[in-house]
Amino acid sequence: MAELKLRNLQKTYDNGPTVIHGIDLDIRDGEFMVFVGPSGCGKTTTLRMIAGLEDISGGSLSIGQRQVNDVPAAKRGVAMVFQSYALYPHMTVRENMGFGLKLAKKSRAEIDEAVQRAADILQITHLLDRKPKALSGGQRQRVAIGRAIVRKPDVFLFDEPLSNLDASLRVQMRIELAKLHKDLATTMVYVTHDQVEAMTLGDRIAVFNGGRIEQVGTPLELYQHPANQFVAGFLGSPKMNFLPARLAESSAAGSRLTLAGNTGISVPQKCPLALESAITLGLRPEHISWQPQAADNTIPAEVDLVEHLGGEQIVYARAAGIDQQIAFSLPSKDIAPARGERVFLKPEFEACHLFDAAGQTLAGRAVGA
Repeated sequence: MAELKLRNLQKTYDNGPTVIHGIDLDIRDGEFMVFVGPSGCGKTTTLRMIAGLEDISGGSLSIGQRQVNDVPAAKRGVAMVFQSYALYPHMTVRENMGFGLKLAKKSRAEIDEAVQRAADILQITHLLDRKPKALSGGQRQRVAIGRAIVRKPDVFLFDEPLSNLDASLRVQMRIELAKLHKDLATTMVYVTHDQVEAMTLGDRIAVFNGGRIEQVGTPLELYQHPANQFVAGFLGSPKMNFLPARLAESSAAGSRLTLAGNTGISVPQKCPLALESAITLGLRPEHISWQPQAADNTIPAEVDLVEHLGGEQIVYARAAGIDQQIAFSLPSKDIAPARGERVFLKPEFEACHLFDAAGQTLAGRAVGA
């Protein structure tokens, strides 16, 4: 096992753009760290620099007590699992898993022992004599993970390993990866664009955007206390609602906001900005309910769409003067408003988030925090 230290890590391509802009990050020994963010944000490039597959343009990278900027990939003590399985089609599962050890000139007994151990962990012992064409997608991914396990690396690196699998198999493999981390107790770094994978797998999550890290924290820390509007909007499904507003009043008792469309609402957070400043009000769908009649601190809206998802319903409504829809969730047992119905939204304002014009968090806390 090993900890990783990234200090002002940078990547600039020859005669090209800088894509990683000075990342500072500590990954603890034995931690499951997830890099998450949209396509092109730099998460995979950072992973490849850790693996030694991309040169480091600036800063330093340490694995354990060694700075490894110029250490070849094969000598860094890392093993990488790619999005594509990259199995040799003419080799059996046993041969695929043991091929790296064979190249390292390990004895046949050592190879057989390591392959058997990995197969037992991944529950693929019965597949060892098959070839890749006789395996399902999930089985092939297990073999690719097993090939990494036999090397007994200090750090496991995963580059979107589940993206080629169907939805139900991704859920199963997430459970198996979490169990694998617990069994091996090895440092793991996992790249994904899927915020559900990030929230369910990571001990901590690093949210990437534009070659920088926006925030690092546990899944609940990021969900309940986002540092900015980008993090707040990226984590959560459906994502957080963002309503444009202006600050009308502010005191120790709270703030009065005017939403687009001239709806006035009161929130319990004090807002440290000048009056009439532009503000964005953030509300998660689970913190909004509805009622058929107007009342204090409600937002009038008209229902556009109701999605029935089995265990819950997602209602999309549109408020006067606000361009984007407002999403809120209901248990499936509740009666949802009909499409076109006029409703009055009742947010839990004690759980709201306020962001300034630059998208930085001003105030906000989650229920129970």
